Amino acid sequence: MTRRRPNTLACTLRAFFTDHLSTLRGLSPHTIRSYRDSLTLLLRFVAAQQRRDVAVLDVEDLTADVVIAFLSDLETTRHCTVRTRNIRLAALHTFFRFLATQHPDRLEHAQRILGIPFKRTRSRPIEYLEHEEVEAVLAAVDRTTPAGRRDYTLLATLFNTGARVQELLDVRAPDLQLTKPPQVRLVGKGRKPRTCPLWPQTARLLRALCAERGLDLGSDARVFVNHRGMPLTRFGVRFILAKYLRRAAAAQPRLARKRLHPHSPRHSTAVHLLKSGVDPTTIAHWLGHASVTTTYRYATIDLDMKRQALAKAQPLRTPRRPAWRRDATILEWLEAL
Repeated sequence: MTRRRPNTLACTLRAFFTDHLSTLRGLSPHTIRSYRDSLTLLLRFVAAQQRRDVAVLDVEDLTADVVIAFLSDLETTRHCTVRTRNIRLAALHTFFRFLATQHPDRLEHAQRILGIPFKRTRSRPIEYLEHEEVEAVLAAVDRTTPAGRRDYTLLATLFNTGARVQELLDVRAPDLQLTKPPQVRLVGKGRKPRTCPLWPQTARLLRALCAERGLDLGSDARVFVNHRGMPLTRFGVRFILAKYLRRAAAAQPRLARKRLHPHSPRHSTAVHLLKSGVDPTTIAHWLGHASVTTTYRYATIDLDMKRQALAKAQPLRTPRRPAWRRDATILEWLEAL
């Protein structure tokens, strides 16, 4: 039995993931996994549509029409949002751009896929928690159990730092400085490190959690783990947050009407800092935003700040509407409005 030689698609995929993304571009493991998932979903879709094995697919099977059908399937069958659809398409664009550089004879084929446009999305209003809602969520945690104490510390640190969930889950013992001044080292997008200050209350919670776990602050162990001692995942944090949001909704019914997710504590921190008078540039550094423009969007979402701005502004005078004259035509009257 003769062994099948790797085809163009297989060789390009291998070079794309082993050399291009990690070595040449230096992307983070999370970004590489996102690219991997996008291409895996596409290959599985094509194999199912053509009733063939994934191992025999080649570049010719991944046409622009097939990619468009795949993107449509993401929205209709898998019920992905337009934003997720665009993320998958961006990963495919990156791969076919690399394919064109490695195999110039497939340039036309790659250009057809690179010509598939991103779909416009409607920006959703940013949901965040008010100060009393944050207190209700923290009060809903049962701190008499080890899991509850971990959850309380996790949520309090999220609200303190405004960290992305994965940034906090990646924190290891040496990243913590729990003596004065207390702070934590976070690694954000693009592997950019930043230092975030901790409130004394948060530092005490982290110190107690480390002591309960017998965690050596000089070791390389992760701070937040599950009940099996394994690293806590983003899905675990989603479950934890959803559980306490449901409990807190009894005290704060507005929580039940909000679309909250693990990124909501980050939004809440940004709005709280902005309402406290912290300038957007400092908030951008605090949250690890690449541009202060990203931070300014929080200035448009808080209703209290809008009311304060309205109170400072002078009310507009209501213009007098022109009176109707019997000798005026309808067009003259409309133009005078």
